[in-house]
Amino acid sequence: MRLTVLTDNNTYIDRYYLGEPALCYFIEDGGVRLLFDTGYSDVAARNAEAMGIDLTALDCVVLSHGHNDHTGGLLRLPRGERPARLVAHPRVFGERRAGGLSVGSPCSRGQAAERFQLRLSREPVAVSPALMFLGEIPRKNDFEGAPVGEALRGGEWKPDLLPDDSALACRTAEGLVIITGCSHAGLCNILERARAVMKEARVRAVIGGFHLFGRSRQLERTMDYLAGLAPRPELYPCHCTDFAARCALAERLPVHEVGVGLCLEW
Repeated sequence: MRLTVLTDNNTYIDRYYLGEPALCYFIEDGGVRLLFDTGYSDVAARNAEAMGIDLTALDCVVLSHGHNDHTGGLLRLPRGERPARLVAHPRVFGERRAGGLSVGSPCSRGQAAERFQLRLSREPVAVSPALMFLGEIPRKNDFEGAPVGEALRGGEWKPDLLPDDSALACRTAEGLVIITGCSHAGLCNILERARAVMKEARVRAVIGGFHLFGRSRQLERTMDYLAGLAPRPELYPCHCTDFAARCALAERLPVHEVGVGLCLEW
């Protein structure tokens, strides 16, 4: 599996790509070409063009959840000769708000259906020979999964627990590689779901937004969990993981820098 960062908050010096507070990865595995999230705007498409990556040949788009910094680029993707699959949770296109602003997907389900072959599922979905969309993540602890803003449900605005938040798990010879969007479900919950679905206890690496900010109970419990894994996973925290949280993680675990243009192979 090969992963290229097309969109992130950070960019590398001397690479001359665009950044934005969003996330998009281009992934190749077993002849399958897919996007994990699409960023906030057309930045992913522009960076892909600069890197020589042809997004008209995509086989699949996977959405981690329905916030606009992960779905905003959907309608900005170039059209291919055949529609790609779009894999996500059924709640991904719901209306959302936070701080008085709309934060849901600017692409509706109807618009997505015109451009993609929708595969909306609460259950795991295989998207390539080694990659699995994890579906709905069970919330099994008391320190993760806090609501973010509100979601419109049955005509009423209610605290949004983001049941659509999911991730990808990739099977490798040395354990699982977990790819997250924002980890609203909680990084520990996500890893436990991946280990159960993939029937593999080892976690080789985790890349993505961890939704960790400053020193907090959630961060401390998350570090305890990660440090207790054998072997300890390599971490690539980005997007919604602030500097203080990354520094804390680096005190106990191997942490690597992430920026637009980063390419990783497992």
